[in-house]
Amino acid sequence: MRGVKKGSDGNGFTIVSMACALLTATSVLAEPVQTFKTQKVEVKVETVATGLDHPWAVEVLPDGAYLVTERPGRLRLIRDGKVSAPISGMPEVYAHGQGGLLDIALDPQFASNRTLYFTASVASDGGSGTAVFRARLSADEKQLTDVKRIFLMNKLSRGNIQYGSRIAIARDGSLFVSLGDRGQQDRAQDFHDDAGSIIHIGADGSIPADNPFRGGKRALPEIWSKGHRNPQGITFDSTTNRLYTAEHGAKGGDEINTPEAGKNYGWPVISYGVNYNGTKIGIGTAKAGMEQPRFYWDPSIAPGAIAVYRGKMFPEWNGDFLVTALKFELLSRLSQDGKGKITERERMFEGKFGRMRDIMVAPDGALLITTDESDGALLRISRAGS
Repeated sequence: MRGVKKGSDGNGFTIVSMACALLTATSVLAEPVQTFKTQKVEVKVETVATGLDHPWAVEVLPDGAYLVTERPGRLRLIRDGKVSAPISGMPEVYAHGQGGLLDIALDPQFASNRTLYFTASVASDGGSGTAVFRARLSADEKQLTDVKRIFLMNKLSRGNIQYGSRIAIARDGSLFVSLGDRGQQDRAQDFHDDAGSIIHIGADGSIPADNPFRGGKRALPEIWSKGHRNPQGITFDSTTNRLYTAEHGAKGGDEINTPEAGKNYGWPVISYGVNYNGTKIGIGTAKAGMEQPRFYWDPSIAPGAIAVYRGKMFPEWNGDFLVTALKFELLSRLSQDGKGKITERERMFEGKFGRMRDIMVAPDGALLITTDESDGALLRISRAGS
């Protein structure tokens, strides 16, 4: 969560500048199709749908329709530019602050089994926390059935920030899920606390055999890696099968990491950011036994999601990272050289469409982005002239 300035909206903007940005974004979204020149290619940005309430995540159904989650707790279908009524059967979520209905992911066999997964914050005695659900989408696309909670973080707490949370599905169908530290930073170093971790669970919530702490003595058996602050992006590179996260730092220190089994990514012992009051975090930027980020931003861009581009539409971007930004309202493109060094190459659409939240590569190679606004949109980015 970013620091709050006096007279600001909590995102580092004054109320006046926020209003100007809102007017600009509104005027841009009023135009259904626009073209932009990027460093390597001219792109077309189409506004597929508007009027969404803080859309958090998007998935593409086999027939090309879109499923979109809205943070207040609604799941909607978008087909031919028309937004459906909320799909029924959604369990109650805790929609306060940064919490609510969050990510969604289709099972690899969705076309035959209609199964999907989603994350949400839920409340119970002791507070709230991040949960993972499995469900089926009815054939008429109007209802979720067989809804089952397959995971809930082991310690609930008060406060409404830093839940994470996204899902990356491995080739074997198991789930990697990112969990924030819930604003209680020391929890990220407690290996018997799910907060501030990447967890790895089976499609039914079971513990996979390759988990590093499967025995449960040194750490919770579901934990894959620890020391994460608020990872709101997680994805696999479909070519290398490597897992990547995009994570919110404090004031500075947003990171790209490659979570590996049993490793500690340092928060809050090490960080490339500082506290919002300017004081030092932990011991500095490095410590033996703790992993360095693959890349970090300073100042923070507030990353909403991450994708590794492997589509056919933009061969110029093959293997590049695409990271949405909430604070600076942009799409960051980064490349990786043969030695693994990551460099930010360009920032696209800055201030044009509002707070950019989710990003995914559609089956045809186009990009899909949601904007985290009360009048949020689903955008489709394709090659100009295609």
